[in-house]
Amino acid sequence: MSDQHIRALIEQCGLGTIEGTVLPVSGGLMHKMYKVCTTSGTYAVKCLNPEIMSRPDAMNNYSEAEKLERILEDNGLPVVTAMSFNGKKMLSEGGGYYYIFHWQEGRITGFNGITKEQCFTAGTLLGRIHRIDVHEAEAEEPELSEVDFTSLLESARKRESTIVQVLEENITLLEDAQKRLNEARKNLPAISVLSDDDMDPKNIMWHDGNAYIIDLECLGYSNPVSSCLNLALQWSGTVTGEFSKDNMEAFFMGYLQAYDNGFRSYDRIFGIAYTWIEWLEYNIRRALGMVSSDAEEMKLGETETLNTVGRIGYLSSMEEDICSVLRSLPNCSR
Repeated sequence: MSDQHIRALIEQCGLGTIEGTVLPVSGGLMHKMYKVCTTSGTYAVKCLNPEIMSRPDAMNNYSEAEKLERILEDNGLPVVTAMSFNGKKMLSEGGGYYYIFHWQEGRITGFNGITKEQCFTAGTLLGRIHRIDVHEAEAEEPELSEVDFTSLLESARKRESTIVQVLEENITLLEDAQKRLNEARKNLPAISVLSDDDMDPKNIMWHDGNAYIIDLECLGYSNPVSSCLNLALQWSGTVTGEFSKDNMEAFFMGYLQAYDNGFRSYDRIFGIAYTWIEWLEYNIRRALGMVSSDAEEMKLGETETLNTVGRIGYLSSMEEDICSVLRSLPNCSR
């Protein structure tokens, strides 16, 4: 996204004249964000990933997420939502798609600096979202992961990619993780709730002790058990290989106080932890130029492939420690 596009976007929205330099904001792995100061205020401009936006269901998914944002607002959740212009939130300029936000003061806690209090708050927020709209789902075959790691490895070899070695050394681990993931999905209870499955530490900002949920584009309906376990794992340090028993307990305490559906067999569906398999597939394809020929995108794919394989290996090595916490969750509150 060029400065020219940003200037045209700001002018289109009547947000004044840009002052100073348009600054890129770090943190996102999919989209690009910029801080823009104008004569009318300070804004965050999100440039949506072109590859994501080219998918057939992208527009419908974003439209649905925008509707669900309002439900969270109406229920008093501290969410940072995109601005509307002539009744529209998603904006188009120069062939790209964008959201504009009022600038939210605060900071995102690094994955290495998360406190028990923050985990409790995050768990509480997730529970508050999950309790808004709960209903039993029809029993049906779950969507299973079907990543062909052998084929992707062969493609990496043909392209002489830097990710060949990590795939060769870990292909058995990855195939086993995928099997565990699919088995766990088959054993999830048939419940559906409104959820923000992307509410990991990089998507909550903290200001004066208060939490603000950002990046709401993944709002939708999903299984609360899967969502809770995945986010508890991320908030408790498994992303960086520094699992904290105390942080996981704090996340669940906050969650269960806000919403308790009675489920306690989280240790039996540990395979849900390997949802990273699907993020890994995307980044392998990204690294191999199957998503975009952009060199920066391919480099990001290589980095995330290495990081994600590492996370999957760490989860496998820590399974018993994690499950010991899951087995000790308190009895139902109702």
